[in-house]
Amino acid sequence: MTAAAPSGSAISLVGVSKSYGDRVVVADLSLEVEIGELVAVVGPNGAGKTTTIEMIEGYRRPDRGTIRVLQCDPAGDTGRVRPLVGLMLQEGGIYPTIKVGEVMRLFSSYFQDPEPGEALLERVGLLEKADRRFRQLSGGEQQRLSLALALVGRPRILFLDEPTAGMDPRARLLTWEIVKENQAQGVTVVLTTHSMEEAERLADRVAILKDGALIAFDSPERLRGGSGPDLLHVELTEPLTPDQLDVVAHLTGVDHVQDRGRGSYDLATSEPAVVAVGLTSWLLERELSFNQIRIGRSSLEEVFLSLTEEAAE
Repeated sequence: MTAAAPSGSAISLVGVSKSYGDRVVVADLSLEVEIGELVAVVGPNGAGKTTTIEMIEGYRRPDRGTIRVLQCDPAGDTGRVRPLVGLMLQEGGIYPTIKVGEVMRLFSSYFQDPEPGEALLERVGLLEKADRRFRQLSGGEQQRLSLALALVGRPRILFLDEPTAGMDPRARLLTWEIVKENQAQGVTVVLTTHSMEEAERLADRVAILKDGALIAFDSPERLRGGSGPDLLHVELTEPLTPDQLDVVAHLTGVDHVQDRGRGSYDLATSEPAVVAVGLTSWLLERELSFNQIRIGRSSLEEVFLSLTEEAAE
């Protein structure tokens, strides 16, 4: 019998603000992350992601508002919170000359009931490199070691900062698999990433920040369906001339056109059927041949760009 998934709030932010001098970095931010949930935090550079995460981790105090991590104040109750949290930083701050096995034993010594170090190294594919120094590892291998170190204390909340940066596709899939395994065991995961593919593949919900404010917080599926336009994907045998592209951009129902090169275009629209008929007629009248015209939902990346551009206006 599978145990019931834990429920309740793992992380709670209510009216949180943070400024540095006259610059507002986080503005009246409120959100809840449920126990066992995987939330991706995304946003353009300067959106306030790092400051928000550092406040949740207890390394910075908010100017206003309240933060609770597993019902504790992360800045005031560090002795209770930090043993329950695993951190995987984009740059792990590991001594460059320390050996893989040595750093695993060191981190294991910080916890009363750590995960077996050898098993973790084997899971991330580094057991055979236990005698290798950290600086001798590739960038992707260093990231995988950082993930193992974040997991050694059996955390209840796992913070991942760009976890697959520098990884090859196989290592990236392995990392995603390990993260989902831990989530399935009830671990709450907070992921900061610039990869919309990663957010879309892993996250239960995605929090989009812009200028320190939360502008969207929902599942990838709902964000794709409820925000941003539909797309008409068009593949022509020959690229359009600039004049032709301008005509297409002004067809009825077309919001804007993105030229993807080599005769491939994405037409954003709220009326995909109307645009498909109008574009097909226009192409046939001018004897311009096409390989494919298909309607598709906006990707999470396209929704992200649309929302952050709208917020900037």
